[in-house]
Amino acid sequence: DNPIEGAGKGNLVVTRPWPGMLRTIYKDPERFRETYWERLGDKYFVEDGAERDEDGYYTITGRIDDVMNVSGHRIGTMEVESALVSHEAVVESAVIGRHDEDKGQAIVAYVILEGDREGSEELIKELNDQVRKAIGPHARPEEIIFTPDLPKTRSGKIMRRVLRGVAEGEDDLGDVSTLADPSVVDDLKEASSQG
Repeated sequence: DNPIEGAGKGNLVVTRPWPGMLRTIYKDPERFRETYWERLGDKYFVEDGAERDEDGYYTITGRIDDVMNVSGHRIGTMEVESALVSHEAVVESAVIGRHDEDKGQAIVAYVILEGDREGSEELIKELNDQVRKAIGPHARPEEIIFTPDLPKTRSGKIMRRVLRGVAEGEDDLGDVSTLADPSVVDDLKEASSQG
């Protein structure tokens, strides 16, 4: 409970509700109160990170549970993904933090390329440079894996848990029954082994 004055980064917290705001969790109003309103003394904890610039404009930096800790730097997965997709060759990307003994977490990026472009060491260098320029050298991915697809639910949500499991070399990736295309897991494992 430490408000930021002026420009800065932090967790987004709403101090009072407004009409039309989320009012409950279906059939579980107590969970709604405990999860969102009681942690910070009757303030709404959004669970998103945000950044306010000098002009007072806000940028959502991503879910706070999608924040990686790399050598003491807190880096949002969305920040790195945005830097990667700003490269002309990249159609889509997903980033996760893999356990690393020295850094805490190492950034692993899964990247889908435009059309029939193929990944190369030169492209990996370009993508790392892109991230370095956009965010800083601490945010460069430790590993970039080119893949034809990402593990998504039928509603299109990326299952980062599956990506993290593949990056960690886990055999059991848990329940993958909600994947739109379960074959993507084998493609990811193959791409990771070639990476």
